[in-house]
Amino acid sequence: MATISTQPSKRSVLSWAMYDWANSSFATTVMAGFFPIFFKDYWSSGSGATESTFWLGVSISTASLIVASMAPLLGAMADQGGAKKRSLFFFAAIGICATGAFYFVPEGQWPFAALLYVIATVGFLSSIVFYDSLIVSVSDNSTVDMVSSRGYGLGYLGGGLLFLLNVIAVQKPSLFSLSGPAQAVQLSFVSVAVWWAVFSIPLLLFVPEPTAGRAATLRQGLRDGIRQIKGTFREIRSLKTIGIFLVAYWFYIDGVDTVITMAVDYGKSIGFGTSELITALLMVQFVGFPFAYLMGFIAKKWGTKRTILFCLGVYVCVTVIGARMDLEPYHLFGFEISKFYMVAFLVAVAQGGTQALSRSLYSRLIPKEKAAEFFGFYNMLGKFATIIGPTLMGTVARLTGNPRAGIGSVAVLFIIGAALLWRVKAPVTSAGHE
Repeated sequence: MATISTQPSKRSVLSWAMYDWANSSFATTVMAGFFPIFFKDYWSSGSGATESTFWLGVSISTASLIVASMAPLLGAMADQGGAKKRSLFFFAAIGICATGAFYFVPEGQWPFAALLYVIATVGFLSSIVFYDSLIVSVSDNSTVDMVSSRGYGLGYLGGGLLFLLNVIAVQKPSLFSLSGPAQAVQLSFVSVAVWWAVFSIPLLLFVPEPTAGRAATLRQGLRDGIRQIKGTFREIRSLKTIGIFLVAYWFYIDGVDTVITMAVDYGKSIGFGTSELITALLMVQFVGFPFAYLMGFIAKKWGTKRTILFCLGVYVCVTVIGARMDLEPYHLFGFEISKFYMVAFLVAVAQGGTQALSRSLYSRLIPKEKAAEFFGFYNMLGKFATIIGPTLMGTVARLTGNPRAGIGSVAVLFIIGAALLWRVKAPVTSAGHE
């Protein structure tokens, strides 16, 4: 039986949440921000817009497929050997090194850039399997919503601050003695690697690790992990609530991740300028910070499940508006406001709450001593969903020649996910809500 602290210290909670601050630099500057733009304009120079969208989607989906295939086994091995933190830092190191290597990819070399992106994303996503599972070390049923929301809130803030600095460097390279925007983008990848590495240290030092009683060898961990996966899969099939939740999560997180990873590419494809898109991303980060915390408070009043359903409703609005969006600005109180900014604001309202509260709700449903493995299945389903979304969006855009055709179809994933989530019988909190 895992030994889990019943009264986590404030330092351990903050140290755990700081990994979100650390790795969100990759999610913002690389995944959502500069990589799609640089991939389309620099590494894929000479290719058509729909062609580069297709290969970007394939790269994202390939990384997700690799992680989805490994996640349950990695989680099971970590549970058996008490190696969650060690495994987290192994994969984080892979992601950090690959991210720093973007600096050396020359113009026009999109295959090399795509390969590094796959490696970096595998490291990033795999480390999150173990990070998510460690939430049971720093929270209990009464605090897990707020702890999970704190992680996402700090992620928005930390990722946003570094992204803001990098945006300034790209727009004003002379302030940093750089030769131009291209060099600024290249150095932004290096800054992400350094940021990710430095701010991961508190988790290593101050977050307690539940142990399985003894360390396991790699061979023994592999054998025991495979045995545990079989047992857990049988357990998930027999636990109806967990099974329904995972299927629901599979559908709606597909939509969330597709919006995150493909929004900038979509915006460029329909004609929005780079400065508008970067500003919209910054808005998501800094508006998302307070809303991630706010959704944690709302969950106390409404219940976790009901709050997630509200966020999914917002996402349906995002996809419908996005599919009908044109370049004409809104006119509000005498000001012209880009429609992309309005959509970005709605994403900021819903994104952190959907992710943070899904994680906390799931942590209530699973056996704590198998947290890493159950979160392995959780992340596996999320990544298998992401295999579908970006490739679907890119393929539809390529076949129709219309980037808008793909984004509207994402709404059905949120609707199906919400319908299934409604059927989940979640544990009742102290406030009397699911």
